[in-house]
Amino acid sequence: MGALALLGAIGAGCGESGHTAAAQSGESNRAADPVQIVADGALLLDVRTPDEFADGHVQGALNVPVQVLESRIAELDPARPVVVYCRSGNRSATAARMLRDRGFTVTDVGAMSDWPNPEQIVD
Repeated sequence: MGALALLGAIGAGCGESGHTAAAQSGESNRAADPVQIVADGALLLDVRTPDEFADGHVQGALNVPVQVLESRIAELDPARPVVVYCRSGNRSATAARMLRDRGFTVTDVGAMSDWPNPEQIVD
């Protein structure tokens, strides 16, 4: 996805969850437990802005905003599964598609508020 298309996708979908579209297209790995996947060695990826991340995030998450993910994707190991989340689910859906298109195995949590263990969310 080109940078302009990515920015358009980000701007177009900031207000509602991306779960429905992902689930309908078969892209979402929603049956799996993201906490267990991370415990098993997956990368936990927060694709929100640095300011959002600083305001609170899931413990152990790496912050790579979706706006720069394409330029930083080479920093990630495609052999390592990824669990991704954002604020509402739209940016995580965009990031999940981008990562899957490049061969990553991805579980999209969607919104950080959907993280199964809220006690792991740190300020």
